[in-house]
Amino acid sequence: MISEEEARRRILETVSPLDERAVPVADALDCFAAEDYFARLPLPAFDNSAMDGYAVVASSCKKGGRLRVIGEQPAGPDRKLRVGGGEAVRIFTGATLPQGADAIVMQEDVTRDGTDISLNVDVEAGEFVRRRGCDLSEGQMILARGERIRAATVALLASQGFANVIVGGKATAAVISTGDELVKPGEELQAGQIYDSNSALLGALLQRCGVNATVVEHCRDNRKSLDNAIKRGIKNHVLIISGGVSVGEHDLVKEALREVGAKIEIWRVAVKPGKPFLFGWFESETVDSAGETPAGPTGSPQDESVQSADTMPVPHKCFVFGLPGNPVSAFVTFLQFVRPAILRMMGAMNLDLPHVPAKLAVGLTSDGDRPHYIRGRLEHGKFMPFGRQESHALFGLSQANALLRVGVGQSLKADEIVDVQIWD
Repeated sequence: MISEEEARRRILETVSPLDERAVPVADALDCFAAEDYFARLPLPAFDNSAMDGYAVVASSCKKGGRLRVIGEQPAGPDRKLRVGGGEAVRIFTGATLPQGADAIVMQEDVTRDGTDISLNVDVEAGEFVRRRGCDLSEGQMILARGERIRAATVALLASQGFANVIVGGKATAAVISTGDELVKPGEELQAGQIYDSNSALLGALLQRCGVNATVVEHCRDNRKSLDNAIKRGIKNHVLIISGGVSVGEHDLVKEALREVGAKIEIWRVAVKPGKPFLFGWFESETVDSAGETPAGPTGSPQDESVQSADTMPVPHKCFVFGLPGNPVSAFVTFLQFVRPAILRMMGAMNLDLPHVPAKLAVGLTSDGDRPHYIRGRLEHGKFMPFGRQESHALFGLSQANALLRVGVGQSLKADEIVDVQIWD
């Protein structure tokens, strides 16, 4: 049994990013940038109006004064208008500021009378004018390599004229749940059976990472069905197996993996909940009949992907994570070990869950021999453990939104400021 720090280090040293790819900007949401991007244009690209109103010279404007309207500038092509003292140009939001103008008077603050307007307010230079580059300068970094592309980032890239963006690879995953006691939701339960919740849990956690499970299977405690499911699952970049990784007579996963050629790197980690955790990989060769290497991990200890001739075999590596069957244990080990590995494969730089400071509502002590992840509610800056803290307690987990790691022998006092991890 190794420490969680050692387990995470070894996992992340083993896993490396997938091949980069170009995608349309509109399809880049939640991908990770594979290179730095810089502004091609300032924002705004030209001086323009922030309001519907009138472009004026502020020094010639006083409350009660009158100005002559000499033209109109809508949003769109610049009509090259010029405004002087005692004059105004009718203007609309986003329209180019006429030459000579240094302020906008809102249409609500004037009274229109034919070709003249009367000012109902005093005017100061700069009012309701968006100056060129006030939001973004040309050449300014707008997206860093490894940064997640959010909805607003998509808009920013589009504003700079980027039609495509280079992002990290797209990972695929398979999920296998094991156990004779499990039944698919919707089917009838027999005595001693429970519904399979881990498949749904792990599928949802994968989606949070930007990965859709291509295969979700349930296997009874039977070596043949497990072997066949594993062989199907390892065609993906990631295979997650829940249950069957402990030391009982019906825990068949470790030996089944070895039987099909998997290398087991980690088995059992000093973390609570989640000690019976497994990590390894399976390396195979696939044939690329199109003459292109399929998406797959690259770099040590993975083989470099290269362009191959027609029907030439290319290396493919599937990383295998064996998670405990108890849902809370599966949840915690996914967040601490599987999530950072998947994010690294997809090109992310920040692999950690967000940490926020919180005031502890009650005192806590860890008397065990493993660090304990306490599930609880983070509300209004205060963390309160919620529900039962056993590894089967799914309801308590469903009501939690944060994790607090309490180290071996650590005692925390009520009202102490602690760092908690959040996932939603």
